[in-house]
Amino acid sequence: MTTLTLPELAKKMAGIDFAMLQTHAAGGIDGRPMSNNGDVDYDGDSWFFALQSTDMVRQIEADPNVALGFTGSKSLLGKPPLFVHVKGRGAIIRERGVLAQHWVKDLERWFEQGVDTPGLVLIHVRADRLHYWDGEDEGEIVV
Repeated sequence: MTTLTLPELAKKMAGIDFAMLQTHAAGGIDGRPMSNNGDVDYDGDSWFFALQSTDMVRQIEADPNVALGFTGSKSLLGKPPLFVHVKGRGAIIRERGVLAQHWVKDLERWFEQGVDTPGLVLIHVRADRLHYWDGEDEGEIVV
């Protein structure tokens, strides 16, 4: 088992855009792919746009304990990809100024009115613990 720091792990995670966001649902665990919109300089915080009316927003408001799963692309020389599992707490952000800080134009594909889209919220996931697997190396970071 290796010991990486969060900045070292973040460097390995650079470029991973999509994560599986898992929430607690009445019937168990729900999961869905979410894009961090190119905000990939990982510091323990993840940001995802969604609509207030979605099940995931209701689930996070009911139980903020969430998980994220990241998978990197296959490494060179036949090495397996990087896997990162994040346990953390989700929060729903509605402040327009915070939404604007994380907004990128490509999001207009899903939210045509930008930060003025009715019901638009930002899901903030703050990591508590990260477990990573990188080939034969694995470790855990408590944030």
